[in-house]
Amino acid sequence: MTSQPTAAGDGTMPHSAEQHPTTRIRPRQDPRHRTRQIRKPVFCISAGGAFAVALWALFSPDSYASAMSASFGWITGWLGWFYILLATGALVFVIYLACSRYGRIRIGPDHSRPEFGILTWTSMLFAAGIGTDLMYFAVSGPLTHYLAPPEGPGGTEQAARKASVWTIFHYGINGWALYTVMGIALGYFAYRRGMPLAIRSALYPLLGKRVHGRAGDAVDIAAVLGTIFGVAASLGIGVVLINVGLNVVFGVAVGIPAQIGLVVVGVVVATLSAVSGIDKGIKRLSQANTALAVGLTVFVLLAGKTDYLLNALVMNVGDFIRFFPGMTMETFAMGDGNAHQWLADWTLFFWAWWAAWAAFIGMFLARVSKGRTIRQFVAGVLIIPFTYILMWVSIYGNSALDIVRSGNREFGEATVDNPEEGFFALLQNYPLFTVVAAVAGLTALLFYVTSADSAAMVMSTLTSRIDDPDDDGARAPRVFWAVATGLLTIAMLTVGGVGSLQQATVVMAIPAAIVIVMVMISLFKSLREEGAMMETAATILPNALSGRSESGDHRTWRARIRRDVAFATPEDADEFLFMDVACALQDAGDELRAAGYDVTVTACTDDDTHHVRMEITCCVDGRRPFVYAVHRDLFATPAFARRRNPSTPEVSARLVVHLDSGGQGYDVMDYTQPQLVNDLLDHLERYLEYLRLGDPSSHGIRGGTTESGSPTAEEPAPERMPVDA
Repeated sequence: MTSQPTAAGDGTMPHSAEQHPTTRIRPRQDPRHRTRQIRKPVFCISAGGAFAVALWALFSPDSYASAMSASFGWITGWLGWFYILLATGALVFVIYLACSRYGRIRIGPDHSRPEFGILTWTSMLFAAGIGTDLMYFAVSGPLTHYLAPPEGPGGTEQAARKASVWTIFHYGINGWALYTVMGIALGYFAYRRGMPLAIRSALYPLLGKRVHGRAGDAVDIAAVLGTIFGVAASLGIGVVLINVGLNVVFGVAVGIPAQIGLVVVGVVVATLSAVSGIDKGIKRLSQANTALAVGLTVFVLLAGKTDYLLNALVMNVGDFIRFFPGMTMETFAMGDGNAHQWLADWTLFFWAWWAAWAAFIGMFLARVSKGRTIRQFVAGVLIIPFTYILMWVSIYGNSALDIVRSGNREFGEATVDNPEEGFFALLQNYPLFTVVAAVAGLTALLFYVTSADSAAMVMSTLTSRIDDPDDDGARAPRVFWAVATGLLTIAMLTVGGVGSLQQATVVMAIPAAIVIVMVMISLFKSLREEGAMMETAATILPNALSGRSESGDHRTWRARIRRDVAFATPEDADEFLFMDVACALQDAGDELRAAGYDVTVTACTDDDTHHVRMEITCCVDGRRPFVYAVHRDLFATPAFARRRNPSTPEVSARLVVHLDSGGQGYDVMDYTQPQLVNDLLDHLERYLEYLRLGDPSSHGIRGGTTESGSPTAEEPAPERMPVDA
């Protein structure tokens, strides 16, 4: 920040501000020198763990397979209930947030608005959270659940009705709720609380300053390891599916050599996309991916038995609604060994997979959802992708079921034995197979690349210290994580194929699942604190109105009209800001200091961004500080004003009040100094009332004292987060 210019532009502070030694001029921060340092403990331990597992699998496959199988069996046998409760609890939690008063809170300051339009946002939700695995399981899942259901005989009408519903359930709103929890938490703490975009930030209300030490490192390490194994599982499934597509179209042999080559190609393309950032690579790939996937699905719908598929789609919706309450808490406690194995291979694997991906997708969703309210975010993330999943699984799954139920049982059995072949085997029943298979292969490749480049960007961010939540990790760590993910994928495929990837995901997701539980608790504590701030607005309203009615140097209603219809120039706004506003804030600050409060008044300008403001900060006993700032906002003068007065400048300015939660939307240009002080006091009284309500020693007394003679009190308020954490 440069030294504040006066109206004359001489580069010095106005006399009114110079009189106060507590006024600070903040130095300008060059955007080219933003902090993007590697967090060495997080990076080294995460990378070391991933490479150690990869090398173990490559050089001692038998030992690795035995240990992983034993761990998988123990976790699914003893902790299956935990994964079931986690997915259900996350869904209940986010629906509660959306329906409660917290749903109005924005993921960002109050004045922020979405960066991406609804269509682009939808494409990015869809492409980041859905991978090639949906193509893999959309056919193999329903056929497996039909021929070998968890309960009852296979091949029946009842099994057919629940076959697609089970797959829709595994890709449904429970999993997306896990993404939603992490997305809300990361976006809220980064963009509304001014903390780094990192998993550790979301646990500040629970861990306090320990998030900056080893405890925070452990949280981020758990998130990175869960992410890399979860992404490796998805990429491994995608590589196997693409390999089958290449075999069908071009005759490329199915096997490890071809799959290694595909991983290398995918890593290269993903790296090029990741280093280009969200606005270019990931955004464009997401849009192309969505268009191809939708086009392919529409073709299958129109080229197949359209009437049957539409009827089946409606039936699946009804069955999903009917069966969902029982499915979401189903543990098959009374079932036999087949039911328990089915639960481990399907539901528990999927919930662990979603949990492993939650940090990755949650951070990506937070990054592209700044400015949306919690209610908008929950509705969008739960409904938009699920709507497409419902259509995709119902169309492909019921198409496959119809083929088997029409007499081609060999197709179903072959798909159950070799799931990767089911999707392209289904497409062989439609016209223009070569063209359609090529489009399907390209769609699968784009799914692969979109997931890989998003994961590389997120893991780079997770392992870096970045001071600006709008910034991404540096290019070098993005490239590193793209390569590391590719190596881990190759190692898992070499050992045991898709089954090995599934087992590793369930095992490595345990720490990530525990972090999700902690994040839910932490987020609720912080939102409850903000809810208390919202409640104080009504409490201080009478004082605010009385402050407006004070006698003194208030402008008449005629002066108010002149102010309302005028458009201030930037120069006029600067002069008013650093003369009248500065004096008002300094006078209020002097009075607060005399009362024993720690107050700082700051003047800030930035020649590069034209960001200018005056700010007063009041700290009370280390609690969350009170911030009242007046920002100069520039805007194009409306055409009607220039037609009325041709001398009106093209660029006008407003002086908008900002609190720590963001801009309040009203202009204080030409307020008198008493009006400015009263406006400041309106918000300060709200803040002090919030502190009073959160102080156990200041309320809760009923009838004077308790039986023991001491005042009654409720539990103390949670620790407040510093805005500059």
